Formats: sequence, C-alpha cells, structure tokens
Amino acid sequence: MKTGISIRDKDILGLETMTAEEIQLILSTAREMKNVIARDIKKLPTLRGKSVINLFFEPSTRTRTSFELAGKYLGADVVNITTSASSVVKGESLRDTLLTVEAMGVDAIVMRHEAEGAAHFAAKAVSPVIINAGDGAHEHPTQGLLDLFTILEKKKTAAGLKVAILGDILHSRVARSNIWGLRKLGAEVHIAGPATLLPRDMEQMGVTVHHRVEDALAEADVVNVLRIQKERQHKGLFPSAREYARIFGLNAARLKLAKPDALVLHPGPMNRGLEIAPDVAYGDQSTIQEQVKNGVAIRMAILFLTLMGGKNIENAN
Repeated sequence: MKTGISIRDKDILGLETMTAEEIQLILSTAREMKNVIARDIKKLPTLRGKSVINLFFEPSTRTRTSFELAGKYLGADVVNITTSASSVVKGESLRDTLLTVEAMGVDAIVMRHEAEGAAHFAAKAVSPVIINAGDGAHEHPTQGLLDLFTILEKKKTAAGLKVAILGDILHSRVARSNIWGLRKLGAEVHIAGPATLLPRDMEQMGVTVHHRVEDALAEADVVNVLRIQKERQHKGLFPSAREYARIFGLNAARLKLAKPDALVLHPGPMNRGLEIAPDVAYGDQSTIQEQVKNGVAIRMAILFLTLMGGKNIENAN
C-alpha cells in the first residue's frame, strides 16, 4: 500500500495509543479485505508460513471465530487455545502460558483475558505480536475498529457525527475503544446510562455524559447500544431488568429521537428485550449483522498489517 505509515510488528493493545493515521490505515486495508471475503474463493497465500494463536481466557463467539477465519482466509496456520482445555486449569500462570506459546515459534498471539492490562503484560513478556481481543473492562480495539468501519461505510466520515453510546459504560471495554477511536476521527460522543454504570472519569475522555438516554439520543447520527454485562456486575446497580428496559432500553419510540437515518449498532451478544428491543435490533436501521461481517475484514487487515507490513495483498507471499 502507498503509505509511509506502518504497523508491522506493532502490538495492537488499544485505540487510546493508536494515531488517527494508523486507524485510517487499518480501515482502508479492511476495505480491500472485505472484497476478498465477497469472493467465491476466499483463500489467499498472503500469510502462508505464519502462525497465529487465539489464546482466550474468556468465552467468545464472534471475536475468536472472526480472528480464526481472518487468519485462514489469509493462509496462516491458526490454533485456538481455551483455558478450559489448557494447563491453566492445572495452575499454570499467564506468563508461563505465554512463554510456552512463544517457544513454539508463533508469529502472533490474539489474547482475551479478564484482567485489565493483561495484553500490555503479554507484550512486555514475549516477542510475538500481541493483539488485544479484550482485557477486562479496559479496551477491545478490534471491536472499536469494526464499529468505526461500519459507521464509515454508511456515513463516509466520522467527523461531525453525533454518536450516542448507551448502557453499561462502566464494565464496557467496547465503549472505551469506541470513544478513543471516534474522538480521534472527529466525532462528537455522548454517553448515557444509569448513574451506577457511568464511570466518573468519562468527561476526561472528551465525551458528554447524560443520565437520560433521551438527551443522548436527540438528533444522533449513530446509536451504539452496549450489552448489560451481568457476569461482571454486582447486584443493586439497577432495580430490575424490567425497570432497566423501561428507562434505559433502546426501543422504537426512543429511536425516533435520533435522526431518521441513524444507524443502530450493538457489539453482541444481545440481551433482547433488555438493552435493545427486538424490533430495533432487526429493524431497517440496524447494522448489527454488518458489524459481524466487518469484524472479519478488520481482523484480516490487522493480521496482514502487523505480520506483513504494507506489501501488496495478493502478492505478499
């Protein structure tokens, strides 16, 4: 690709530390990768001879599967490791697991872990490229990038857009990556949710905080609804599921407060009827299934750029 920017051999840990130019490089590469996905024959020799380990300490369907497909579409050897079937259950430490994987000669480790900062620790502990697939409530950079990609496909630019992010901000790594990415590309970000699910430092990230979702939704160009993360929450953060849906859930009536062509995003999996109504999730403004497709393209772009640099996609073998 004709650019002076390169992220070859660079760890992808979060969008907070990524420049706008690097983000744009990944997004433009993903556009080319999406063309590959649309082919009848998707297999390329681009990463032939490269090996990728998906090391997941937390459950995942979309992220792990899309990274696996991304690697295989580009010709890499991909191995999935889940903690339930690894030596972690025998007491092996994260460091020892990483060192074991490194000793096998892998080129990239895609890692999801429940602890904030785990990806940064991995990047210091071993030499393969580390790609953060989610570390606790810290960041989920590839989700942030695929959300940006989905927005730009429909809106052409993020600059000047009003983006409303609704729900469980406190526990959401997706929210943080989205905020960093959107702000760097010039969007205006508004967040809303129960006071118990809003971190106190959000204003420092350059966002506008609302306690009423209606205020965040007013004239919004994009609405990103976050999953209520029951597995991370303590009891008492909101009265009940019914009360949450009534006061904070995105339904058809509330969506009308946004612009008529507003996009609806959700990182999945959805709690239908809780944070989002089924008719909205499957409505004409929903881009949720497109997000899944774009996730493969983004992860292909990241594997290609970090492992091969800016070589031609077709002839990088």
